[in-house]
Amino acid sequence: MDQDVLRNNIIAAIKTVFDPEIPANIWDMGMIYEINISEDHSVKILMTVTAPNCPVADSLPVEVKNAVETVEEVKSVWVELTFDPPWTPDRMSDEAKLDLGML
Repeated sequence: MDQDVLRNNIIAAIKTVFDPEIPANIWDMGMIYEINISEDHSVKILMTVTAPNCPVADSLPVEVKNAVETVEEVKSVWVELTFDPPWTPDRMSDEAKLDLGML
Protein backbone atom coordinates (compact mmCIF):
# COMPACT_ATOMS: atom_id res chain seq x y z
CA MET A 1 0.00 0.00 0.00
CA ASP A 2 1.16 3.51 -0.80
CA GLN A 3 2.46 5.38 2.29
CA ASP A 4 0.29 8.44 1.52
CA VAL A 5 -2.86 6.32 1.35
CA LEU A 6 -1.93 4.58 4.59
CA ARG A 7 -1.22 7.93 6.27
CA ASN A 8 -4.62 9.24 5.14
CA ASN A 9 -6.31 6.11 6.51
CA ILE A 10 -4.51 6.59 9.83
CA ILE A 11 -5.58 10.24 9.98
CA ALA A 12 -9.18 9.22 9.23
CA ALA A 13 -9.02 6.80 12.18
CA ILE A 14 -7.55 9.48 14.45
CA LYS A 15 -10.37 11.84 13.47
CA THR A 16 -12.81 9.46 15.19
CA VAL A 17 -11.21 10.26 18.57
CA PHE A 18 -12.57 13.20 20.54
CA ASP A 19 -11.52 14.80 23.79
CA PRO A 20 -14.73 14.36 25.82
CA GLU A 21 -14.56 17.98 26.99
CA ILE A 22 -14.17 19.47 23.50
CA PRO A 23 -16.59 18.93 20.59
CA ALA A 24 -13.81 18.58 17.99
CA ASN A 25 -11.66 15.61 17.03
CA ILE A 26 -8.08 15.51 18.27
CA TRP A 27 -6.60 15.73 14.75
CA ASP A 28 -8.36 19.05 14.07
CA MET A 29 -7.47 20.18 17.58
CA GLY A 30 -3.79 19.83 16.60
CA MET A 31 -3.01 17.29 19.30
CA ILE A 32 -1.15 14.94 16.92
CA TYR A 33 2.41 16.16 16.45
CA GLU A 34 3.89 13.33 14.36
CA ILE A 35 2.89 10.16 12.56
CA ASN A 36 5.82 7.95 11.57
CA ILE A 37 5.17 4.89 9.45
CA SER A 38 7.90 2.29 9.04
CA GLU A 39 8.40 0.09 5.99
CA ASP A 40 6.60 -2.79 7.70
CA HIS A 41 3.63 -0.48 8.53
CA SER A 42 4.41 -0.14 12.21
CA VAL A 43 3.17 3.27 13.32
CA LYS A 44 4.57 5.64 15.94
CA ILE A 45 2.44 8.61 16.94
CA LEU A 46 3.59 11.57 18.99
CA MET A 47 0.69 13.44 20.55
CA THR A 48 -0.26 15.81 23.31
CA VAL A 49 -3.34 16.87 25.24
CA THR A 50 -4.55 20.38 25.93
CA ALA A 51 -2.93 20.53 29.38
CA PRO A 52 -0.69 18.28 31.52
CA ASN A 53 -3.44 17.96 34.13
CA CYS A 54 -6.03 16.97 31.48
CA PRO A 55 -8.30 14.29 32.99
CA VAL A 56 -8.00 12.13 29.83
CA ALA A 57 -4.20 12.33 29.57
CA ASP A 58 -4.01 8.62 30.40
CA SER A 59 -6.95 7.37 28.34
CA LEU A 60 -6.73 9.49 25.17
CA PRO A 61 -3.46 7.93 23.90
CA VAL A 62 -5.06 4.50 24.39
CA GLU A 63 -8.07 5.62 22.35
CA VAL A 64 -5.73 6.82 19.58
CA LYS A 65 -3.88 3.49 19.62
CA ASN A 66 -7.13 1.54 19.46
CA ALA A 67 -8.47 3.69 16.61
CA VAL A 68 -5.30 3.36 14.51
CA GLU A 69 -5.19 -0.39 15.11
CA THR A 70 -8.48 -0.63 13.20
CA VAL A 71 -6.67 0.37 9.99
CA GLU A 72 -6.23 -2.99 8.28
CA GLU A 73 -2.74 -2.34 6.87
CA VAL A 74 -1.25 -1.20 10.19
CA LYS A 75 1.01 -3.82 11.79
CA SER A 76 1.45 -2.22 15.23
CA VAL A 77 0.91 1.13 16.93
CA TRP A 78 2.93 2.92 19.58
CA VAL A 79 1.64 6.24 20.97
CA GLU A 80 3.84 8.60 22.95
CA LEU A 81 2.43 11.51 24.95
CA THR A 82 4.49 14.69 25.13
CA PHE A 83 4.06 18.19 26.47
CA ASP A 84 6.96 19.65 24.50
CA PRO A 85 5.98 21.83 22.82
CA PRO A 86 2.90 22.58 24.89
CA TRP A 87 -0.40 22.55 23.02
CA THR A 88 -1.87 25.96 22.16
CA PRO A 89 -5.08 26.92 20.33
CA ASP A 90 -2.89 28.07 17.42
CA ARG A 91 -2.49 24.38 16.49
CA MET A 92 -6.22 24.01 15.82
CA SER A 93 -7.54 23.72 12.27
CA ASP A 94 -9.94 26.34 11.00
CA GLU A 95 -12.65 23.67 11.08
CA ALA A 96 -12.09 23.07 14.81
CA LYS A 97 -12.01 26.81 15.50
CA LEU A 98 -15.30 27.19 13.62
CA ASP A 99 -16.85 24.25 15.55
CA LEU A 100 -15.83 25.92 18.81
CA GLY A 101 -17.04 29.38 17.79
CA MET A 102 -13.54 30.84 17.56
CA LEU A 103 -13.92 32.05 13.95
